[in-house]
Formats: sequence, C-alpha cells, structure tokens
Amino acid sequence: MINVIWGSTKKPVSSEQLAEYFRAAGDAYDGELYVGYPIIAAPIGAFPIDALWISRERGLVIFSIVEGTTIEDYSLAQDESANRLETKLRSYQSLMHGRSLLATPQVITFAPAAQTAGQSVDGYPLCDLNNIHEAIEPLDWENPELFETVLSVIQSISTIRKGKRTRKITQPDSRGAKLKTLEASIANLDNVQGKAVIETVEGVQRIRGLAGSGKTIILALKAAYLHTQHPEWRIAVTFNTRSLKEQFRRLINTFVIEQSGEEPIWSNLQILNAWGAPGDEGRTGIYYQYTKAHGLAYTDFQTAKRKFGWDDAFAGACQEALLGDTDEKHLFDLILIDEAQDFDPAFFRMCHSMLSGKKRLVYAYDELQSLTDKGLPPPDELFGSHSDGSPKVQFNPSSPGQPQQDIILEKCYRNSRPVLATAHALGFGIYREPDQKTGTGLIQMFDQSKLWTDVGYSIVDGSLEDGANVTLARTADSSPQFLEEHSENDDLIQFLCFNDKSEQAEWLAQGIKNNLEQDELDPDDIIVINPDPLTTKSEVGLPRKRLYDMKISSHLAGVDVSPEIFFDKQNASVAFTGVFRAKGNEAGMVYIMNAQHCAASFGNLARVRNQLFTAITRSKAWVRVLGIGEPMKALIKEFEKVKNSDFQLKFQYPTEELRRTMNIINRDMTEHEKLATISSTESLNRLVSDVEAGRVLLDDLPSETIQRLRSLFSGSGENG
Repeated sequence: MINVIWGSTKKPVSSEQLAEYFRAAGDAYDGELYVGYPIIAAPIGAFPIDALWISRERGLVIFSIVEGTTIEDYSLAQDESANRLETKLRSYQSLMHGRSLLATPQVITFAPAAQTAGQSVDGYPLCDLNNIHEAIEPLDWENPELFETVLSVIQSISTIRKGKRTRKITQPDSRGAKLKTLEASIANLDNVQGKAVIETVEGVQRIRGLAGSGKTIILALKAAYLHTQHPEWRIAVTFNTRSLKEQFRRLINTFVIEQSGEEPIWSNLQILNAWGAPGDEGRTGIYYQYTKAHGLAYTDFQTAKRKFGWDDAFAGACQEALLGDTDEKHLFDLILIDEAQDFDPAFFRMCHSMLSGKKRLVYAYDELQSLTDKGLPPPDELFGSHSDGSPKVQFNPSSPGQPQQDIILEKCYRNSRPVLATAHALGFGIYREPDQKTGTGLIQMFDQSKLWTDVGYSIVDGSLEDGANVTLARTADSSPQFLEEHSENDDLIQFLCFNDKSEQAEWLAQGIKNNLEQDELDPDDIIVINPDPLTTKSEVGLPRKRLYDMKISSHLAGVDVSPEIFFDKQNASVAFTGVFRAKGNEAGMVYIMNAQHCAASFGNLARVRNQLFTAITRSKAWVRVLGIGEPMKALIKEFEKVKNSDFQLKFQYPTEELRRTMNIINRDMTEHEKLATISSTESLNRLVSDVEAGRVLLDDLPSETIQRLRSLFSGSGENG
C-alpha cells in the first residue's frame, strides 16, 4: 500500500485524483507518494516536483501534473523535472556506479481532466485516470535494495548524517564504533514523521511524541520546507531551552541549502527565544517583540520573578502583556513552537494573536516529558475563545487528501526500551514503596489512559481502566530493537550508590576518562547532568576539578559558554549541565549525579521525579545514574524491580479519586506553601504534645475548633 504525504501544491484537484487512484488500488502498489515535494535547488531558484512516487518495485516515478484540460509542452516539463531530480541524485556517491545513476527517475504526465488517449509520444507517457495503469505497468527497478538510501536523500536526512564529523574508530567493538553504527541506523524518517514534516494545515497543527521521536528535526525540516516554498512568509521558530537556538539554525540552514541552493532569508525566517530582551537581533524573542509592537512595558526575568514567583515568571509576564493593548499586531505568517509542554496557555494565545491570515501555528511537545496529570489543555482551551464564546481553535477529524491537524509520533529513536521504561517507571513511581497516605507508590498518572498506547506502549495483560491491574510494554515497532542490541541491558543503564560526594566525583571522572581514552567516545558524546538546576554550579565543582587534574577539559553549559551553545564547538570539552538546559539535547553516554535528591522530596516529589525522567531520556545509548546514601538505595530498589520485570510496567491503574489524592499529596508546592505547611505542622505537634503532657486541657480549647478537627480527620479517614 502507498503512503501519501501531502505537501504544498498549486494543483490540488488533479493531485487529489492521483492520490485517490493509489488509495483505491490498495496493495497493488507500494512505497511513498509525495505531493508537492521534494523541492530541488536550481539556477533559477527552488524547483518543486509536482509529485514523486518512490517504490521498491517501480523505482522513482515523477508525476508531472496538469491542472485543467489544456496540455502544453508536456515533454519539456517532463525533461526539466527529470533533469533537476537526476542532478540532485548524482551528487550522492551511494547512488552511483561509475558514471551511471542507479536510481534514474521515470516521468509520467498525469492530466485527469483531459482526454489523453492516443496522445502519448514515445518516451513521454501522458495519461488520465482511464489509462494511468498502462503507463505504470511497464515500469521496473533493478536496484530495490537502494530504496532506503533514495528515501533518505529525498527526505534530506542523509544531508544531516553527512554533515556530522567523521569518527576515528580503531576498535570494531568500542563504544564509539557502536555509536557510529547506531547513528547510521536512523537513516530515514518514518511514515508519520514524513507527514509531520510536509503536511501543513491552514490553521493550528499539533505534533505529539516522546523524547527522541524526532520533534526538533521535524520542526526544522518543516520550517525549511515552507520557507523554500514561501520565501515571502514571515516565519518564527521558538522554544524554551536557549541552547536549542544554534541547533535549529544549523539544521534549518542545511535543509534550505539542500532544497534551494541558497541560504535562508534570515530576516523572514527568525529563530527566536520565547522570552527575549532588548538589544541586538540575537537577543530578541517572541514576548519582547509582542511588547514592542503593542507599545507595552517589557518585563525582564528578575522583575517577573518578584511579581509572579520563579515558576510563574514567564507565564505571569505573558498574561500581563495580554491584558494590555488588545488590538492584534500581525508580525508573522507562521510560528513553530518546540518544547510546547514548557509554556503556559498565555504564551500560545500571544503567539496566535501575532499571526496573520490563516493563523498558521505548529506546536510540538512531549506528552510524557512533564509527566503532569493532564499535560497541555486541548486546543479549544489552550487558545481561548472569541467574544461570542466559540473557541478560536478546533481540531477536525482527518479526511483523505487533507493534512492531519493532530499527529502522534509513537516511535522513539533515541532511548532504548530498557532506558525508556526505566525512566517512566521512576517518573510515575510504578515500583515505589506504597505511600501511607495514598496506599500506592504511584506519584502521578494520566487522566486519559489512552495516552499510554498513543505513545507506543502495548497492553501485555489486564486493561487501562480505573482500578484494573495492567502490564504495559514497549514494542519492537515503537522502540526499535537496534537501539538495545548493541549492548547488554546491564551496560545500557546502571544505578550506582556511593558513600559521599568525593567518592561519586572520583568514579565519575574516571568513567569519563575511560570513555575518552579507551571507548573512542568524543567529548560531545558525553553529558553530565545534575538534576537540581539551582545547585548545579556548586555541585559540579568537585568532579570538574578531578577532570582538570586528569587534564580533561569540561564546561558548565550556559555559564562557561554562551547560553545558546550547549556542546563545545571545538569538541574538546565535556558538558556539565542542570536538567533544564539539558532538555532538547542528547548524547551517547549520560551521567546523572546526585540522583538521591530525586528519590523523595517534601512539597515537590513530582517535580524531582520529572527531573530524573528528563535526565535519563537524554541518552542515545548508555546511562549511569549516580547517587549517595539511603535515598539512592531506595531508587536502586525501584530500578531492580523494573529490571526484574523485563522492563515492563506493572501496576494497578488508579481510580479517579485516587488520582485526585495523588495529585494533592504530590503536587508542586511553592516556597510559601512549604513554609506554611511546616509552620502549621510544628504548631499542631506542639499542641498535641501539650495536651498529652496535661499542659493544655481539651476542655480549654474552643469546642467549635475541636469539632471541626474531628470532622476533618474523620473525613480524611473515610477517604483512605
């Protein structure tokens, strides 16, 4: 069966008839049909192919499409399309044998509104729906083994791989050799990723997927594709983690050159921080441009933190700005948002108001990255309502020939099955010791149980129903086996407990030394993450000092280098980082230090488990989770349980009532709430002690207060 991927086309009616022909043919044909893609660099500018079919059996088939009944110079159009594509393909040595191209494109002119019978010229087939079968049937390909290579070239993925440095490998079984093979195995976008790149709706589009499902690359490809198609559009790409800026710029620049032969028009394709600040163009951001366009006062982080608190600083600044000048200023034609789970609805509404015309906005996020009970609100809530109460954004069911508004990426191409299952088990508390207050070890859970299957878990046993026992597992399809076959499970992920920070630092430094000197890993193959961003600067001092003594360079991302750079550009230094700056980045070997702080925490248990989850999922291959003392031993106990369960998740799905209780118990408290709770607890303990010692008599206490306490405690007991 053919997978149809819809790009931007100026010939929609005839293109839909071509797609419908292949849909109706079912399993008679195979491969990928791209409509309005690829775009090829040419001396006259970007040259779009009307439609391209890539098939193992038939090879590469270009469809030169005629919209209407008039057929003019169709042979010239065929020659131009074939020559453009062939020139592109010839630049890839893997598709050549001497001077011969092993994937020569064939061309068919498809004119469904014209009567084409008898009009074909030898070598220039012309057809409509009545005789398209006759044009396709003679086609054959002698090199079907090149299907994946051709697909990689057409998708531009081969360009990314070609752009990476050449690894110096001397040992065929070293970690460096394994990582090289691993990176080469991710050769193509899968069907869903291809749709996410090329299919663009006239409105809002949502892309959901796990960490490592390719969201950042998809958004970069999408921005480049649409910029090449519509260079006059004002496009903005934005995100939360500043270190993503350089990554986006590199990817987009590569893709645009691949498709148009020229660098992007950066004035029309802006890569912007979400917040931004006054100054040069490198400092500007979405929020700053909004306040400037509306003549509003700009609020910096320090001011916003004092007004709204650390956690709500940006959300508060956005909400305050939206209450200002309400006239919409249309600054962009398209906005793409990465890491959308990190933003408040106010930011989405701000972005939506800045868009012209069709209000084109694409947002991508990790359904499980924040591990909140509900994740982002649905689109109709996220973007707000019109004055009449109707939602500004609604998602419609997908229909043939129309791009999908809601795309779910279920495959994870970064984390192996053992690594990802461990991250989720610890993040949700699947195997944690039961809490006395809730009776379960679970820390948090989705209200929408189907999210588990949406992101690639299968039900091995039981059901995802309230109160039911269930066993979930990653499948070979959603977690490709090559991600774990290169190493034993005990090498993929390890948890280690140390007596003190000095012992932890020594082991960590020695591990990095071995990686660089024996394992053939490069410095940018390694990330060291301290989960608590507030203590990172002080905590990484000891292992960095030990590395310095070993003559190994390291840097603290965002402190020793620009906030917009994560890895050292000269690749001579190992990156240390807090967990938030690590988001959006990845490495072959990930070390997590001080993980004991993620075992338990008063007032923010969900948060510290989320930090551990995020840190673990930065790894493309190996993870070392390091910690100190009894809390670390508790984490190791949880890890042993998930490992002994063959990295399956076995738990009782909590009822709605229990989920509500879990969310209250494990909710994120502000510092003020923590202090108030501690103060109240101390006061209550003193009162109980005074009553027990006879210093205070119950009869001396107000009867109304005693009755209210009895009622509260009785109700608490009834609710378990």
